[in-house]
Amino acid sequence: MVAVLAAVGVVAGFIDAIAGGGGLLTVPALLSAGLDPVAALATNKLQSSFGSFSAALTFARAGKMNWREAAPMAGASFAGAVAGASLIKAMPANLLAGIMPLLLIAVAIYFMASPRVSTEEGRARVSPRTFTFTVALGVGFYDGCFGPGTGSFFMIGFVSLLGLSIMRAVAHTKLLNFASNIGALLFFAFTGGIHLIIGVAMGLGQYAGARLGARMALRNGARIIRPLLVTVSCAMAARLLLDPANPLRNAVMSAIGTLFAAPSP
Repeated sequence: MVAVLAAVGVVAGFIDAIAGGGGLLTVPALLSAGLDPVAALATNKLQSSFGSFSAALTFARAGKMNWREAAPMAGASFAGAVAGASLIKAMPANLLAGIMPLLLIAVAIYFMASPRVSTEEGRARVSPRTFTFTVALGVGFYDGCFGPGTGSFFMIGFVSLLGLSIMRAVAHTKLLNFASNIGALLFFAFTGGIHLIIGVAMGLGQYAGARLGARMALRNGARIIRPLLVTVSCAMAARLLLDPANPLRNAVMSAIGTLFAAPSP
């Protein structure tokens, strides 16, 4: 079982390094292995931190990271994740699960249609400082308390608000995602629930897969990153909507049932 989970980590790390969304594979795999939901989320943070670190390191070595701007953003993402994880039980998870599919579909449409997504730098609409205390802090908080789509939300912020090229946006996303993973992981480390053997085994797989994915992204650029972002965002939205407990799904199904219900005699 551990070997299979490590293999899942390789595939998830590869996808995550390019477009995010590796949790689509790892969280269901951990639940299928018999971990309870809290342990699955805690262990997932451990293993995913290996992948985000590996990808961030690969992009940094390729010169795609502006450390002067990125370091404060990573700090804000870390702080936000700690706060989000500490409030995980108080957050309205059903509300977040209902909103997320709509946001992810919007992300997919943006990356599919926007001319701003390219290999060239664009015009920044906000300052790095503003981005740090809004997007970096807010998305980090979201990652600590919920998680799906974190990479996509960071990406759209870097491209649309800071005008980064898609390659630099991916690089900075991996760094901020690593910071939020570590922030949430520290909280779980103190509260328990981490399955260490599984987490490390999957983490080693994540490290290798993320390294391969980051190298492929560096070679192919927007040609591979853009379609994968669209595909992964749509897949995450579909997965959330297929959950029978999702409030948006239930609301839509209820509306359809009411619409087609036979009129009373």
